[in-house]
Amino acid sequence: MECLRIHCIQHVSFEGIGYIEDWVKSKGHSLSNAKLYQKSDFPAMDSFDWLIIMGGPMSVNDTEEHTWLTPEKNFIKKAIEQNKTVLGICLGAQLIANVLEAKVYTNDEREIGWFPIQTSETKLNPLVNLIPKNHKVFHWHGETFEMPKNAIHLASSMACKNQAFLYKKNVVGLQFHLEVTEKDVLEMLYYGKNELINTTNYVQSEQEIVSNQTYYQTNKKVLYTLLDFLECKALQLDCHYM
Repeated sequence: MECLRIHCIQHVSFEGIGYIEDWVKSKGHSLSNAKLYQKSDFPAMDSFDWLIIMGGPMSVNDTEEHTWLTPEKNFIKKAIEQNKTVLGICLGAQLIANVLEAKVYTNDEREIGWFPIQTSETKLNPLVNLIPKNHKVFHWHGETFEMPKNAIHLASSMACKNQAFLYKKNVVGLQFHLEVTEKDVLEMLYYGKNELINTTNYVQSEQEIVSNQTYYQTNKKVLYTLLDFLECKALQLDCHYM
């Protein structure tokens, strides 16, 4: 199988790619990183096939505080225009939506913890058969996005209507985290503990988040299936997902 060159953008040290790295290694693809918190440069467009954009506590609208946001948006826009496979997770999904001229704004509810998502019932939704009904995923976000024009709505939750979208069959935005390992969640809890002071119906306590051990492997399985779908599209293989 052809080796894909996968490039990952990481905004903070405590939101890495988790199980995505395991999938990349198992497939024999190559992986490179831009760690913007260490002032990494963006690579040349012809040096990668996939772009994966991770999460972070900042907003896509914080361009004055985080000066790298504007060049990052330009970089993502160019990758989409050049028909790269692009996957955005949490902040990454919001950045893709913003680049596609959709509004990113504060959600009515913060959503932190393990909560179920529901996939959109449409034949154009590849996640219908990939994600079980009421599948619990990990959330940590206070903002959301409007659906980009011509994008397919993929999933929602009780607290957040727009949880995922597909654009042009090779650009995916996920508001939630399928990739997190137990270590990743513990790091997010360490750095974001102040956000759990006031629990609500959609903000779980640290104890409740940590106690849910069963979801890591089920989400890893869904993640791998989604990445297989994107790989199939990128390599133009006979794909049975759609």
